[in-house]
Amino acid sequence: MLDDRAKLLLKALVERYIADGQPVGSRTLSRASGLELSPATIRNVMSDLEELGLIASPHTSAGRIPTARGYRLFVDTMLTVQRGHLGDHRLASDQPQKVISNAANLLSNLSQFVGVVIAPKRTSVFRHIEFLRLSQRRLLVIIVSPEGDVQNRVIFTEVDFSQAHLVEAANYLNANYVGLTIEQVHERLKNEVDSLRVEIASLMNAAVAANTEVLSETQDEVVISGERNLLAVSDFSHDMGHLRRAFDLFEQKAQLMRLLDVTGQAEGVRIFIGGESQVVPFEDLSIVTAPYEVDGQVVGKLGVVGPTRMAYDRMIQIVDITSKLVSNALSHHK
Repeated sequence: MLDDRAKLLLKALVERYIADGQPVGSRTLSRASGLELSPATIRNVMSDLEELGLIASPHTSAGRIPTARGYRLFVDTMLTVQRGHLGDHRLASDQPQKVISNAANLLSNLSQFVGVVIAPKRTSVFRHIEFLRLSQRRLLVIIVSPEGDVQNRVIFTEVDFSQAHLVEAANYLNANYVGLTIEQVHERLKNEVDSLRVEIASLMNAAVAANTEVLSETQDEVVISGERNLLAVSDFSHDMGHLRRAFDLFEQKAQLMRLLDVTGQAEGVRIFIGGESQVVPFEDLSIVTAPYEVDGQVVGKLGVVGPTRMAYDRMIQIVDITSKLVSNALSHHK
């Protein structure tokens, strides 16, 4: 356990390093902490903190910098977050996809790092469907979700349907199957296919297959904004290897999704610091995340990805406020 003096010095060291990006020496730490301690006493405390793995000494400097373990202790026990005002920000709720895109941009702009949002899983329920004949045996299926998202899919059929047949099939499907999940539609079709006209049954099966394909392609879409902001971060700009690893992460969206997915159903903001566990495999990156909701149910996650040397108190505010804005916008979209 650390005594109060060691905690105060560690807190001052982390805050000074976050602010300046330079290793913190004993003299600087004495001024930053406000403690009237001799340089020798401060050096002794710093030596103890280093033995505990909370700080480290770079080869090129006599000063110290926080380790992942030091950041974790700081974040968990010493960080004070002011629930302040970050400006008047709103997310228009006219289109869900636009809400997600604007949220990623907002996270990026406010943090000056990278904003990431995992879009909510698309519902398999449809509100409206249309068929449009493009050419012989080639159709366009237009599927509108309850949220207003429009998905188009070109399909090929064994039979050349007339536009009249397409309209008839669409009208039947919209009148009898709207509000059901695709799984329920598929189950009902199996039971009703014998009583339906061949062309209608064929088109409805094609529509089910098309919507299932669309859903499989768009599940858990990751929206990323502000990758170029990392070019201005000194922690990365001086080391191309660090920068390359960061950009590789954003290209590998599946891995990025796994990182954000650690929020699970957890409430509130969570912080994952690179190097402290396998959750964030890059020592130089940290992720501040939060889930967002629609009508009280968690449907997705969002967060800020940046260097471990970030102003965690401000990032917590940014992520927390943005998650509430997204939840509010999506819940009010009907």
